[in-house]
Amino acid sequence: MGFFKQRKNQPVQEKVIREDKMPPHRSTASLEKNIQYLQNELRNSTDLKIRLLPGNKQALVYIDDITDSDKMQRYIFEPLLKTDGNIAKVKDREESDDLNKAITALLEGKAVYLVEGDSALYFFNVQQNVVRAINEPMNEKVIKGSHDGFNEDIKQNINLIRRRIQHRSLTIKKQTVGDYTESEIALIYVDGIANPEVVEELEKRVKSIKIDALLSAGAFSEYIEDRSYSIFPQFLSTERPDKTVAQLMEGRIAILFANNPTCLIAPVTFYAFYQSPDDYNTRWIVATYIRLIRLFSFILAITLPSFYIAVVGFHYEVIPEELISPVLGAIRDIAYPPIVEAILMVIVIELIRESGIRLPSPIGSTIGIVGGLVIGDAIVTAGLVSNLMVIVIALTSLASFLVPSNEMSDSLRVLTFPLIILSSILGFIGIAFGLLMVLIHLCRMESLGLSYFTPIQFRDLKDTVIRVPQFLMKRRPDQVESPRPYKSNELGDDHGEK
Repeated sequence: MGFFKQRKNQPVQEKVIREDKMPPHRSTASLEKNIQYLQNELRNSTDLKIRLLPGNKQALVYIDDITDSDKMQRYIFEPLLKTDGNIAKVKDREESDDLNKAITALLEGKAVYLVEGDSALYFFNVQQNVVRAINEPMNEKVIKGSHDGFNEDIKQNINLIRRRIQHRSLTIKKQTVGDYTESEIALIYVDGIANPEVVEELEKRVKSIKIDALLSAGAFSEYIEDRSYSIFPQFLSTERPDKTVAQLMEGRIAILFANNPTCLIAPVTFYAFYQSPDDYNTRWIVATYIRLIRLFSFILAITLPSFYIAVVGFHYEVIPEELISPVLGAIRDIAYPPIVEAILMVIVIELIRESGIRLPSPIGSTIGIVGGLVIGDAIVTAGLVSNLMVIVIALTSLASFLVPSNEMSDSLRVLTFPLIILSSILGFIGIAFGLLMVLIHLCRMESLGLSYFTPIQFRDLKDTVIRVPQFLMKRRPDQVESPRPYKSNELGDDHGEK
């Protein structure tokens, strides 16, 4: 219990003031005093450079690691030569007499020009841009369609969305989160299509976040999602601009992050995690067939090991007579009960998967293939696991990887364990009990107020379990309660679509 007790005699924690909320500190006409203040406030960091110009009456202050020397030459020194050293005549500058604003500008990658006898501070944007090229996301590859993806530059990411939605209704609202990091995020939605109540609720939740640092999209979602203790994801994450735009046009809201390629989308239902951009780039019959296989894989991924354990442990009668002898022969000489076999194999698969992710790509794929073959064969030969259990766990792993969303795939693999334990105790009754608990949990969950397992109306079947031709999908999903439910002006006028 000591872990939960509040420590006594804790020092009073000093409140952190965000850079943009700092009270003004007026500059003076003394060049030395102004420089001294900047050095003290920035803790005499070694990357803070003070460049005194000839005569020591003027100085350029900047942070070396985040500024571009070519831009300084182009935007400051070359114009200075043309204006005979008169900084007030140089264009593309900002002015202020607040030294705290100067510190904020320095942290943003700007250079501050100071003059002896002049209390004005001149800011120049010489930020060094470090941008990764626009590539297709490694974890969301498609066969057909666009092959671009988000990167760590939020401006480029917004550019990719604006290039696809060239309309004034596309709304971008930027905010900062984190007292130290002041991480920039952008809420993006199409005004008139997104539900204004949901937009207001999301803005309210974002403003309520009080943390020192925002370091990832996953951490951000935990602060604003409806059920933080649930195993299921409540925000759809993607690095694809085409997928983001499709969701925006359905009436959902996207959240982009500075220095992070991940985009979060809400509100979403369970079926959104089983939709892929490939579904809309192929024939609708093929897309329906693949989507049904994905949904079947959800059942397979969480129930196959537990079903096998229940059959061999409790319900031999469901095995066809012709298969009883082969099954008995496979499990007769195994030293451990089926539950130990299953957990052992699941852990082995997770070890191989994790090692494959952490290693460089060529080595990782080799480790996955060789490790799986060698360990699988050795573990069966040693009599630790039956060959039937190897087949069951291999099929379960394949089924869990069929989900287009990594977060949902991870949830399914974890969900396998409680069902394995329940089936080893109660057989089929344990599986039924476990699935009932999962179903109740899914029905009680919400994503930004939208029911996660919202009941499917007949017209919503057009793009959930199946995918019908585009010309039949004339309405946006009813669950998002869009103020513009029809996708066409003509349909909105006569309300002819059913």
